[in-house]
Amino acid sequence: MSIKRVSTDILILGSGGAGLFAALHAHQQAPELSITVAVKGLLGKCGCTRMVQGGYNVALATGDSVERHFMDTIEGSKWLSNQDLAWTLVTKSVERIHELENELGCFFDRNPDGTVHQKAFAGQTFDRTVHKGDLTGIEIINRLAEQVWSRGINRLEEHRAVDLIKTADGKSLAGVLMIDMRSGEFVFVQAKAVLLATGGGPTMYRFHTPSGDKSCDGLAMALRAGLPLRDMEMVQFHPTGLLAGTHTRMTGTVLEEGLRGAGGWLLNGNKERFMVNYDPREERATRDIVSRSIFSEMRAGRKTPNGGAYIQMSHLGPEKVRKQFKGMVDRCADCGFDLAGDLVEVVPTAHYMMGGLVFRPDCTTHLTGLFAAGEDTGGVHGANRLGGNGVANSTVFGGIAGDSMARWVKDNPAERAPDEAAIMRSIAAHEAPLKQPSGDLEAIREALYECMWTDVGILRDAAGLTRAQAKLAELDVELSSAGVGTEDRSFNLTWHDWLNLKSLVSVSKVIAKAALAREDSRGAHFREDFPSTSDLEASSYTVARLVGDEIVLAREAVQFSRVRPGESLLEV
Repeated sequence: MSIKRVSTDILILGSGGAGLFAALHAHQQAPELSITVAVKGLLGKCGCTRMVQGGYNVALATGDSVERHFMDTIEGSKWLSNQDLAWTLVTKSVERIHELENELGCFFDRNPDGTVHQKAFAGQTFDRTVHKGDLTGIEIINRLAEQVWSRGINRLEEHRAVDLIKTADGKSLAGVLMIDMRSGEFVFVQAKAVLLATGGGPTMYRFHTPSGDKSCDGLAMALRAGLPLRDMEMVQFHPTGLLAGTHTRMTGTVLEEGLRGAGGWLLNGNKERFMVNYDPREERATRDIVSRSIFSEMRAGRKTPNGGAYIQMSHLGPEKVRKQFKGMVDRCADCGFDLAGDLVEVVPTAHYMMGGLVFRPDCTTHLTGLFAAGEDTGGVHGANRLGGNGVANSTVFGGIAGDSMARWVKDNPAERAPDEAAIMRSIAAHEAPLKQPSGDLEAIREALYECMWTDVGILRDAAGLTRAQAKLAELDVELSSAGVGTEDRSFNLTWHDWLNLKSLVSVSKVIAKAALAREDSRGAHFREDFPSTSDLEASSYTVARLVGDEIVLAREAVQFSRVRPGESLLEV
């Protein structure tokens, strides 16, 4: 079989904050290198960074410090973070925010005295979230995309990555097999360095924030390549996803954390405030606590007509709310709700993968030639990500990855030949659904939603997780035997829907297995049969690998490289 071949020095998978920052930094480091950004959709128009509403955590203000930001991050992570990664995050975010403003042209909101305005986000001891109203991600991605376009960086738009292709000896990465979604043609992109920055996308849950094209593809590819994934049981639920009914995809989209930070109230179906019963910080508790609290009210029967809770902002003054949260007010208005003056129904919604590929502070991984940044990686956030640390993570490590890849390619300029047999095996596996009778993909998706929401969701126990593992194995077999009913490849969205489901089921199996193995409660992972947190000094994290067809789990001890539980970098 002849397939299209493309060659580039640096290949970047994904066009969110991590991918675009990597492209710009690599170009700045080595403009003579060929750099290619490949993305499922259109550059600047897709990805999770564009959807960021709340903002960007950075220690800028008088009274704040990187040490304070670090301690908030570590304590929020329930002491599971890789502390060197967390330190890189909080220190480099200061540099990156100035780069965004002064070099890339981002406009962030400012105080009357001209200083950058920073708002309150949950789980933090200081108001440090830089923002552009409540549409921060659009501002960042628009400016990044403009710079990528202006610098002549190559683009492979509507190209879907399907497999990491190693060399014949399996020791290095040679490139990536892709599908040109427009023609359905397979394309092998040979590259000296590849960045995995496809983002996460826990869209295997009934309520989820990312767009439907986000399907954990990067994690699934890393898994198939035999690479280690850590903390995969740690799936973050945002407490306030819009609950607009089953008829609209707007259900699950985020009503941002700044609403609660500004003083918004959560009410149960009886229109009673309830967070005081769960945490002294009330609505400003961390996302995991607020999500569990809402879910507990729902399960106790104190739920709204559509099965969730209410958020109330009207007591802050409708005009103030309309001015401060224009994007959120407009989003609700599009669905017929008045956020500024009335109650709006919300539900916890799957938002972010804290777990991901094991990587180092320079963004290298266990596979020579493969780098990683953003939500495809694990270790930065541990058991719980603080709101505002996500886009900081993507931009900080995206920039580092670009610098690292450019230096590495200059030191290692030789192309590496791919394992041609691996390419052929991958093509055969991904063509399979084109040649099989049409299956009921919608039924498989609904079963996946039900399984993950009910048994691998906000509250977990051994019985549910065991049941989920059996169901996911069944769904994997059912999907493998289901086809798409046609061999037409051009913009075959059913084919790509099948591929999305394949990635989601694969990653779901790892989440369920890691969750069953962790017999304590940490951050986003809450076991009702093990509700206590185990000894922090003995903290360990899960590491999953695919060996043959079996997911193999190990535990590794957390290295307290900068601070130990009970200690602090802050002066008392």
